[in-house]
Amino acid sequence: MSFFNLIPTGGLTLAASLAVSTAAFAASPTPAVPAAPAPAAPAGSDRITNPVAEFAGIDKITGRIITFDVYIDETVQFGALQVTPRVCYSRPQTEEPRTDSFVEVDEITLDRKIRRIFTGWMFAESPGLNAVEHAVYDVWLKECKQKSDVPAPDATKADATKADAPKPAATKPAAAKPPAAASPDAKQPDLTEPGATDAN
Repeated sequence: MSFFNLIPTGGLTLAASLAVSTAAFAASPTPAVPAAPAPAAPAGSDRITNPVAEFAGIDKITGRIITFDVYIDETVQFGALQVTPRVCYSRPQTEEPRTDSFVEVDEITLDRKIRRIFTGWMFAESPGLNAVEHAVYDVWLKECKQKSDVPAPDATKADATKADAPKPAATKPAAAKPPAAASPDAKQPDLTEPGATDAN
């Protein structure tokens, strides 16, 4: 008997032993398992939507690191970069911190054109994962906040609108105008007859 004739026989024996052990496992009584608790709500349902995203940026030429707040859908310029967060999510204090923001970053080129250099998610816990790396400036997400010391863009616009709005003139009650004093030399035409003129 050659080696090749043994292989199918061994394969059949292995398959038969697997079938027997599977049937024996299925026939064995299963121990009573206590009912599992209902699965917890997904972590995404507990996330908090924040109106402010806090970023940090570094100017590689001067070595200065600047922290700045940006309201959602507002654009703030940092050096030659324009940073616009679209959403900023965080988790409650009782959960593991996970802070992320969807951000768009544009670069103002030397010829005054705007070029998109980044669109995507930034993660505060992993700043190096999706930070914006530029030749001169780097920007990364620090945290999401409910309040900021920077005034909201709507409040700024409302204040500017109030300042630019024309102030209403002080209205006085309408007083009857005294009739114009007639000069003794000129006689006024009679208004009851149109086209009538005085011939003196």
